[in-house]
Amino acid sequence: MTKIVAKGYEIDLITVKDSFNRRALQYKNKILESLRRIGLTEDDVEIELEANAMKKSPASASWYADGNHLHYSYGLCSKYVENLYVVFKVIDVYVSDIIEGKKSPEEFINDFSEARDIKKKRKEAREVLGLDHTADLETIDKIYKDLAKEHHPDKPNGSVDKFKEINNAHKILKRELT
Repeated sequence: MTKIVAKGYEIDLITVKDSFNRRALQYKNKILESLRRIGLTEDDVEIELEANAMKKSPASASWYADGNHLHYSYGLCSKYVENLYVVFKVIDVYVSDIIEGKKSPEEFINDFSEARDIKKKRKEAREVLGLDHTADLETIDKIYKDLAKEHHPDKPNGSVDKFKEINNAHKILKRELT
C-alpha cells in the first residue's frame, strides 16, 4: 500500500477499482460522521460529490465551526473518489487528535480556516495561470515556473505586478492541493 503525507499526517492511500460513486458517497458520510464527533451537524458541512467519481478531479469539504469557514481539499490522486478518501482521512485524524487532547479546537480552526470566497479565488488563480480545474500539482508547478521566468521583474519585459499575481495564484492553488 502506498503512503502519502497530507497536512502533516502519513496516510495509507487506497486504490479504488469499482463502485466509484457509491464509495464516494460512503466517504462523504464518513466525513460527516467524523465531524459529528466534535458537535457539528450535517447542516454545518458542504461536500459536493463529483457526478463521475472515477474522473480525475480534486475533492473537498467545507464546514463551519465557531463562526469560522473551514475547508480542506486534495487533488493529487488519479480519481476523485481517492481524493475524497484522503480528505476523509485527514479530517478524521484531526478530529481524533482533538478528542484525544493532542490538538485544541483552536488549532483545528487555524489549520483549516479559509476565506469564504475561496472558490472564486481558486477559479481566478487558475485563469491567471491558464489552467483548467483538473490540473495536478506537477502541471501547476511547471506552468508557474514558466510564467514566473517570463514575467520576472529582472527580465526586459518583466512586470512586478504580473509576477506578484502569478506568485499569489500559485500559492492559492498549491494550498488547495497539498
